[in-house]
Amino acid sequence: MSKTLRIIVACGSGVATSNVAAEKLKGALSDRGIHAEVRAVDMKSLESEARVADVLVSITPYATLDQNLGIPMLSGIPLLTGIGVGTLVDQIAALA
Repeated sequence: MSKTLRIIVACGSGVATSNVAAEKLKGALSDRGIHAEVRAVDMKSLESEARVADVLVSITPYATLDQNLGIPMLSGIPLLTGIGVGTLVDQIAALA
């Protein structure tokens, strides 16, 4: 059995946008047979959430530019636009 990735999807409030993106990401990963725990979080929680996550998918990438969270950080914008979702999933698959 493959490793289950722990992914956090962050937006400003951790409510609407990150939840929608997290659900889309769960579906896209599942379609590829990638095991992942995907949780929506707010930007204020990033430091503590990153301690137990394998990767951050940020809806607001500019907010993370000056942070070194010790995990890979990927842009979640494709989950909102629908453009580039395959590439994002490829990047996550490479971490599995």
